[in-house]
Amino acid sequence: MTPLSRRTVVTAAAASLLAGCAGRAPDRTAPAAHRRPASSPPPSAASSGTPTALGRSTPVRLRIPAIGVDTPLLRLGLAADGTVQVPPVTAHDRAGWYRYSPTPGQTGPSVILGHVTVGAYGDGVFRRLAELRRGEQAVARLENGRAAVFTVDRVRTVAKTAFPTEDVYGDVDRPELRLITCGGPRGGDGYLDNVIVFATLTGTAG
Repeated sequence: MTPLSRRTVVTAAAASLLAGCAGRAPDRTAPAAHRRPASSPPPSAASSGTPTALGRSTPVRLRIPAIGVDTPLLRLGLAADGTVQVPPVTAHDRAGWYRYSPTPGQTGPSVILGHVTVGAYGDGVFRRLAELRRGEQAVARLENGRAAVFTVDRVRTVAKTAFPTEDVYGDVDRPELRLITCGGPRGGDGYLDNVIVFATLTGTAG
């Protein structure tokens, strides 16, 4: 990922019944905000209590055993209006990794999005995301054969009108994971809330 200067954060469009799970998102120049400065190395396991950060490798699969998730991962970018893309609505729903965020296990917040419902097809891949609890795990399998194991720190349900952009996309000094879907009651434009899972890297494999 090439270092780029950070610019303004753009506001996501109103959510529809099937999409809009990303809340707000940075534009294409935002990835630098997700990384520590080049002069500051990632924390070591000895100094931080977390495993050493992994190198960049595209995630290909996500497993969350506690809620029965085992999904291939799509690569998501930005839509023409500057909002984060969401996975397509299909019968075989899959989650997607936001490719302008760090890959799972890199220093910074890696962002993965999924639907809670997919219209006529029924439940989405993240239909039970709000049931996750502190201490449960999510495992991201990477293209290079390694796996990044994350442990849930907290689960938040927030109004889409008050999406916590900095908490989700802002810079952090360790490898973290964000899982995002829609939630809460439905209004005229769809779901009114976002469910956001915050997790920290606690192990690696492979």
